[in-house]
Amino acid sequence: MSHDTPQEIPLPRESCTNSIYVQPDLADAYSIDLPPGTTRNPELLARFIFAHQPRWVAALMRVRDSCVSVLDLKTGRSLRSSDTQRQRIGIFKLYETLPFEVLVGEDDKHLDFRASVLYRAAEGPSVTASVVLSTVVRCHNLLGRTYLWLIAPFHRRVIQAFLRQAASIGWPQI
Repeated sequence: MSHDTPQEIPLPRESCTNSIYVQPDLADAYSIDLPPGTTRNPELLARFIFAHQPRWVAALMRVRDSCVSVLDLKTGRSLRSSDTQRQRIGIFKLYETLPFEVLVGEDDKHLDFRASVLYRAAEGPSVTASVVLSTVVRCHNLLGRTYLWLIAPFHRRVIQAFLRQAASIGWPQI
């Protein structure tokens, strides 16, 4: 696998995303190799990933925000202007910081979600260090299930794009 190619993997066993929702409506994880010398700090990795949003993702988020604002759902703008900005990574609320994992997410009336940025250390010369971005979603109602059905194909491309973008810029160093 090249350093700039995200790979879909099962939710990592060591990730907190495994125990958040008993039966998530969506659960996915994408891993990308990290070059030697990359920071091991999951919060720094998360901040870096979410700070370097590809332009097309930003445009897609503007369309999303326009559509969901009429449904009284949270928008990126409302989250960015939140009073708890210090407790956020990008637009996401910071739920937990562990030595090798950061958990972010948001709760809304239609669904709740959590995303994990997990640093996986190298395991000898044949397995390089990697970062895994995992997402789990729990829908509350028909609006949530419909929303998830509509955005799931985009979600997968967005997650991969975030990881590719971070790799192309160059990961933060130790």
